[in-house]
Amino acid sequence: MAVSNRIKNQHLLWRAAFGPMAENAASLDVISQKNLWALLVKTSSKPVEKIEVTKNPADEYMNGMTDPKEIEKTLSNQELRKKLREQSREDLKIMNMRWLETMINSEAQLREKMSLFWHGHFACRSQNSFYAQELLQIIRTNALGSFGDMLKAVSKSPAMLQFLNNQQNRKSHPNENFAREVMELFTMGRGNYTENDVKEAARAFTGWAFNARGEFIFRKNQHDTGSKTFLGKTGNFEGDDILNILLENNETANYISKKIYRYFVNENVTEQNQQWLSKRFYSNNYDIAKLLEDLFTSDWFYDEKNIGIKIKSPVELLAGIRRLLPMQLENNQSQLLFQRALGQVLFYPPNVAGWPGGKNWIDSSSLMLRLRIPQILSANDAVNIMPKTDDDVQMGQMMQAAAKKLKDAVKGGTATIDWVSVNTIFEKVQRDKLLEKISDTVLQTKGKVSNTVLDKYVNTASRENFIKSSVVNLMSTPEYQLC
Repeated sequence: MAVSNRIKNQHLLWRAAFGPMAENAASLDVISQKNLWALLVKTSSKPVEKIEVTKNPADEYMNGMTDPKEIEKTLSNQELRKKLREQSREDLKIMNMRWLETMINSEAQLREKMSLFWHGHFACRSQNSFYAQELLQIIRTNALGSFGDMLKAVSKSPAMLQFLNNQQNRKSHPNENFAREVMELFTMGRGNYTENDVKEAARAFTGWAFNARGEFIFRKNQHDTGSKTFLGKTGNFEGDDILNILLENNETANYISKKIYRYFVNENVTEQNQQWLSKRFYSNNYDIAKLLEDLFTSDWFYDEKNIGIKIKSPVELLAGIRRLLPMQLENNQSQLLFQRALGQVLFYPPNVAGWPGGKNWIDSSSLMLRLRIPQILSANDAVNIMPKTDDDVQMGQMMQAAAKKLKDAVKGGTATIDWVSVNTIFEKVQRDKLLEKISDTVLQTKGKVSNTVLDKYVNTASRENFIKSSVVNLMSTPEYQLC
């Protein structure tokens, strides 16, 4: 069976963005993939608007002080440190919600989706909200640019230097943590370097640090100036030399392109296609935009075997629901609770390897919550999710009880949905074709939900109620978890 134009376009929007938006969902039947891709590129080409939640504490509390030692002394005051820690926790929550809102509403969908990918690739947990904010800015600015530039900027960011202990990397006591992760997770992957390469790289990174203002500094007196042999090359290397040698090694292009293939195309890698991407990425000097163009404009990206098989991450799930159902939330904090319960909190990766993804997103408790989210959010609109009286009433009561329990848990975190925009998607569809059209718009999977099952739950009182209840019920299925 040929894949429809709509499904192909939704496939592109779910993978290169956060799913279709109510305003443009109707046009997906007619626009070509080529034009839709061009639109995604164009809307993401404007300069990045910084998500700025916090100021540099060194500016805020120093009153014009410039001597780094004085700043450090002031910032080490116990009372101030406690205050900064509490402030940072609040800032990180606000930053999380601001970025999630940007993913949902920004027209720069491709940039934000790639930023989410790099946020997991350069996984970093910083309790300093200013450092976390500056690292996010590096990632969002470089998300579609040069991988080499991003690698160097991330490696010199205070968030990453602190997270991977390079602040403690001195010539007398080399700390190998940073050097190891740069190779294992950020560039070549395991199996392409030796323990001796880790030791020698760590020596090259000695002296890379940051000052009390959170600025990168090179502490010459802490740097090991001796000769080092790394990946078969010998010289008096410093940190940038190590990063350049890693970029010169085509294993880096291979590792990154494979990771991108598994994230955006299919966990099961088709070697021929991935190798082609890798060679092109390397010869294009690590140009991320060109790599994505190669991937998203290839015929094989739209193969049926790649569609509707990826489990949405919690952030993709939340953003996708809110793009198709524009809504005003009563309580933004509910988004943090959902992230926590589903296992993906922005700025809090589980470890330096980031979120494992795939089937790891789903276990019995998180799946039950995933299926409830659309009903919790739409509870204000009293969408009829009860089965008809002659059907399984107990099941309907259980569903309503679960929705109420969760609604209470998220402290009124329900939403007011703009159903007018949603109805517009289907205004030209005849009544007898309506359910099929809604199903094609909401789901990407080959196996669709049976109409007989849906008929038990949809509200047929009016066309509008039919659309509301069909959309919410389809979003509450296991099939909706896939894109």
